[in-house]
Amino acid sequence: MMQPLRTMRKLSSLSLVIPVYNERETLAYLRAELERWLPSLEDMTTEILLVDDGSTDGSLPILSRWAAEDSRIKVISFSRNFGHQAAVSAGLQHAVGDAVVIIDADLQDPLDVIPDMIALYEDGYDVAYGQRMARHGETRFKLVTAWLFYRIMRLWVHKGLPVDTGDFRLISRQCVDCINSMPEAHRFLRGMVAWAGFPQVAVPYARAERRFGETKYPLYKMLRFAWVAITSFSTVPLKIVTAAGGIFSLLGLGAGIYALASHVTGHTVPGWTSLMGFNALMGGLVLMGLGLIGEYVGKIYEEVKGRPLYVVQRTINISRE
Repeated sequence: MMQPLRTMRKLSSLSLVIPVYNERETLAYLRAELERWLPSLEDMTTEILLVDDGSTDGSLPILSRWAAEDSRIKVISFSRNFGHQAAVSAGLQHAVGDAVVIIDADLQDPLDVIPDMIALYEDGYDVAYGQRMARHGETRFKLVTAWLFYRIMRLWVHKGLPVDTGDFRLISRQCVDCINSMPEAHRFLRGMVAWAGFPQVAVPYARAERRFGETKYPLYKMLRFAWVAITSFSTVPLKIVTAAGGIFSLLGLGAGIYALASHVTGHTVPGWTSLMGFNALMGGLVLMGLGLIGEYVGKIYEEVKGRPLYVVQRTINISRE
């Protein structure tokens, strides 16, 4: 398989996009770690875009004070909670660096991995994504469900989607501009980056245990996120229902032939209970198919309305909208 064409370059400016939602307990640690780490970038121009996704725990005043003391800190505050993918999208749309790193405020994805991503960017890769080789502090149930999540996403959403990866990654300016040009409201950024097709490479690392606060992705949110990703990025569920309909149609045809043959030969057709069960099963399948079609129609409805992905209430240290 041919490797994508890569161009060597030097990174002169870097943007960090950090979504924040009810991270009051984490922000002091985040600030200390960033102030420790940023000098290691030497003469590289940096900006930190903190996107407050409608926090209700007092995170925004802390971000505002931080931005007032450091011009590299830029704050985007939403009018309400629009979700993690919207927050990351806002950061990408406001970032001005030659490359952008997406990282969560809890710093379970370590800052010290970013220099490896920068080196790969300078080697010509447009996307350097963090691949979790270990996940410290997580239950076996969480590990198993996460493992299944990424394999299902790869199977149903996009075959080029890397497994065991979150949104932690470095993206080149060219790839960021491509992502920003995509207008869909129901966003699955990992799939969008993979779909764009730019040269990408994995950066293995061990994910740290969360130090403060609670995870923003419990099981029910992960399941909802998976469903949104599948239905907004793939037609596989529709194909599954179509295949199931074809299989049950063949079974129904077989049952009809059997009933006709029994009538011709003079045998009484047995199985009223099984027949009613089969009808109930077919009715359930039809309703499931209609519900699934309705899910896709609903997404079309949301897209056609053309509402903005998010509403910005306030910005700090950002000169352009």
